[in-house]
Amino acid sequence: MERLKERLAAKAVEEGFSAMRVTRPDAIPEAMARLQAFLEAGHHGQMSWMSDRVHWRGDPSALWPEARSVIMLAEAYTPEHDPREVVGMPDRAAISVYAQNRDYHDLVKKRLKRVGRWLIDQAPEAEIKVFVDTAPVMEKPLAEAAGLGWQGKHTNLLSRELGNWFFLGSIFTTVELPVDAPEVSHCGSCRACLDACPTGAFPAPYQLDARRCISYLTIEHHGPVDPALRPALGNRIYGCDDCLAACPWNKFAVEAHEIRYMARPEFVAPKLSELVALDDAAFRALFSGSPIKRIGRDRFVRNVLYAIGNSGDVTLRDTAAALVDDPDETVADAARWAVGRLTNL
Repeated sequence: MERLKERLAAKAVEEGFSAMRVTRPDAIPEAMARLQAFLEAGHHGQMSWMSDRVHWRGDPSALWPEARSVIMLAEAYTPEHDPREVVGMPDRAAISVYAQNRDYHDLVKKRLKRVGRWLIDQAPEAEIKVFVDTAPVMEKPLAEAAGLGWQGKHTNLLSRELGNWFFLGSIFTTVELPVDAPEVSHCGSCRACLDACPTGAFPAPYQLDARRCISYLTIEHHGPVDPALRPALGNRIYGCDDCLAACPWNKFAVEAHEIRYMARPEFVAPKLSELVALDDAAFRALFSGSPIKRIGRDRFVRNVLYAIGNSGDVTLRDTAAALVDDPDETVADAARWAVGRLTNL
């Protein structure tokens, strides 16, 4: 089986993955207690899907009892530019690096299936299931148990070989492959990621309160954002990369090989004045094939209006004023807030 695992790792790299490691489904016994503490504290906010099927999410061995190995794979999407540069351009929008081109769910899942099919060809008795961020699978703890990296103080996965700009995917299989040693934290006394967070979303190292996280607020949160948090959003309209970009381990980040992860020029620093004018049809057309499409026009424009309110650019006031009677009350509320901010300068 060692030889099969070596060949599997080579196949994974051939298909575009940056690294592969293996663990067991029962390798994260502490995950359930950590998940329950997170949920009991309410740190998941409106993400009710995190509390659904918690028995599977907290125990991967219960998800598919026949599985004997979990193959964890990393795929780099390292940006070619510093994503924090656009934060200093108040009339422009900051879009998270991972969303500046194609939806990674589709790309990673196709690669996982190709690797999985190869495994079945080599071991015909094998069965597999592939997962990319949409099933009740705690991928980061599993990746840490597999030795792919460790969950840093910002709760994202870090690697001494890859930095922290990479996606995770998993292949559960009935084949019993040799496992890798788990990784341990190498964060030391560093707190760069914690200090970089604009909204103070980390109540303690290695803990995240999603209710204050800009990625959560701009993507997962429905309805109006707490007015006290809106100024801290700045011009970030979809996700936030500040804690990732601040990590010193990124000096070891590897290049992204998938061209469809490379930023589309129109998504690097788009004008707020153009984005706020999108109707539903134009929004869907612009973001076809992008993960941004799933939040819908209303939530997206809500975010753009918060950015306009934070811009300090009075020339955008009339643009925001045009939406104070928008059919969506959350958009209308955001427009009124933006107008008020730009009027009271």
